[in-house]
Amino acid sequence: MTLKDVAEMLNGNVVSGYEYLEREVEFAFSSDLMSDVLTIQKDNMILLTGLANVQALRTAEMSDISCIVFVRNKKVNADMLKLGKESGIVLIECPSSMFKASGLLFSNGLKPVF
Repeated sequence: MTLKDVAEMLNGNVVSGYEYLEREVEFAFSSDLMSDVLTIQKDNMILLTGLANVQALRTAEMSDISCIVFVRNKKVNADMLKLGKESGIVLIECPSSMFKASGLLFSNGLKPVF
């Protein structure tokens, strides 16, 4: 599944990383605890979170996560946008709850990390 597919499926607003929307992803992980995210080592993974701050992007950077979906209508601020552009991480704002967004992605073929 491409990141473009993810954005469309979630009715998401891509705010950064348009040039990377053709990247393929295979796994998704949903968490607001960045310490949990750091324990996951999977390639081709996206992160769904309601934690809209720079720490989420730093965590994604360290974990080689190519896309963050901010659920529950969380908005990307200027610092996050700058870091997203610098690190090549696709940032998507999503109106759905984490449960709904995760369910949509799972039912359309994205795999859980465990």
